[in-house]
Amino acid sequence: MKQVEGFQGQSQYNDEIDIRFQPSACGPVTAFTILRHHLHNSTINVNELYRILGGTRIGLFKWRFIRNMRKLLGSGWKVAHCTIEELKEEINEGRPVAAKFDKWFTFHWFGEYAFDYHWVPVIGYREDDSGLTLLVHDNGGRNRESRIRAIPYEPNKPILSFIKIRKTTAK
Repeated sequence: MKQVEGFQGQSQYNDEIDIRFQPSACGPVTAFTILRHHLHNSTINVNELYRILGGTRIGLFKWRFIRNMRKLLGSGWKVAHCTIEELKEEINEGRPVAAKFDKWFTFHWFGEYAFDYHWVPVIGYREDDSGLTLLVHDNGGRNRESRIRAIPYEPNKPILSFIKIRKTTAK
């Protein structure tokens, strides 16, 4: 099993998050926890990220996540879609990856998936005889902190997409 060391999850229902944003804050919380992992001294908070990234009541679109994270981080960072193989490389290098589960806008309405529509940080993976399993922080729930969950990749593959966020300069 490969896992990013020292990653801290956070619940999207944390008291510090505006109550109006909480039901749709999974994308900004995912971005926040990944940025916190990379930038240990960051002063940005989830409420700011919600606005900066363009969060809405129905969630955060992937293209907005990428475009607005690029604007926020600047040219010294790479924020881009990635494949499952690139996800493994990122995890092997100690970098979490943002994952979006989306059965609604991918038109896979009738399958059984771990989440219907949800952003989570992927912090690890395991490959064995039963296939590939992703380790994700689930971003919590009302009155529940974020926890690590093991999600099988194959049954969720039709609705999954990934975004890597990595520093490309030494500064």
